Amino acid sequence: MTRVFSGIQPTGHLTLGNYLGAMRRWAEVDQHRADSLFCVVDLHALTVDHDPARLRRLSRQTTTLLLAAGLDPEVCTLFLQSHVDEHTRLSYLLECVATDGEMRRMIQYKEKAAKQRERGGGLRLSLLTYPVLMAADILAYGADEVPVGEDQTQHVELARDVAVRFNQRYGHTFVVPRTTLPPVAARVMNLQDPTRKMGKSDESGAGVVYLLDEPDVVRKKVLRAVTDSGREVVYDREARPGLANLLDILAACTGGSPESLAAGYDSYGALKKDTAEAVVEVLRPVRDRHRELCADPAYAEEVLRDGAEKARALARPTVDTAYRAIGLLPPVTEPR
Repeated sequence: MTRVFSGIQPTGHLTLGNYLGAMRRWAEVDQHRADSLFCVVDLHALTVDHDPARLRRLSRQTTTLLLAAGLDPEVCTLFLQSHVDEHTRLSYLLECVATDGEMRRMIQYKEKAAKQRERGGGLRLSLLTYPVLMAADILAYGADEVPVGEDQTQHVELARDVAVRFNQRYGHTFVVPRTTLPPVAARVMNLQDPTRKMGKSDESGAGVVYLLDEPDVVRKKVLRAVTDSGREVVYDREARPGLANLLDILAACTGGSPESLAAGYDSYGALKKDTAEAVVEVLRPVRDRHRELCADPAYAEEVLRDGAEKARALARPTVDTAYRAIGLLPPVTEPR
């Protein structure tokens, strides 16, 4: 059976972009068609300045929202990255295979490093090396597929390159994974700046629809979305990025295609109104289920405990094999 692995960082409140671009497909498609593992990658959140208490809150909230979105622990494996030691065990071995040049070519590293420098802060070494940890996340489980957004494809390519290099040098150890992209709304853009993705770490929330936003807040944000010059409603990502973003969102919420939906509108106002209502309705069951789960926090804790146990059992044989392959002696055990 095909094995799928994907993760999400608890670095901010989850957004409509996270849901339409990844979470909904995980729940509706991936967990049912494959042996699927979904991970809250909390170790990745340590690459930049953070508040420890907030990280704990967001890790719990992210877990609860993944369950609210439809992940079923009876069908898939849901766990916290820091609860499974094999991730960090394998990461160091892969650092011994990856190169400095590969790390510095990562687009996300360049972007995040530039932001840190603008703020006058120092760069953590982990910001440079975390793509190797991401490769370890994937390779530890022998994942065949990694469903990610377009902005993460470079990291999966690194995981492929490192897996091939390790296999060639030390013997076949890792499955070489491939990227899978969702067909629609792979990258939902910021409503106030449609040249940037709708990110959960955005400093201004005006262009970001959060999964837990109240319906009236959602409507207000969508109705205030930036559009483009001109009056004709057409789908053109290059020339009309604001309009295209609204059409992408509406298409993802209703199941239509952006091009065919555009033909049904003769004004921006009508498009914004329908998009706002579509977003409210698609998020309604997630919000309702999240409210129920918050009333029983012990359930999410049980899911994470069981998920970590399953993940650990899957990852350990591969990581132990990698340790032997690279030349490390196994631990000495006491004689019985």
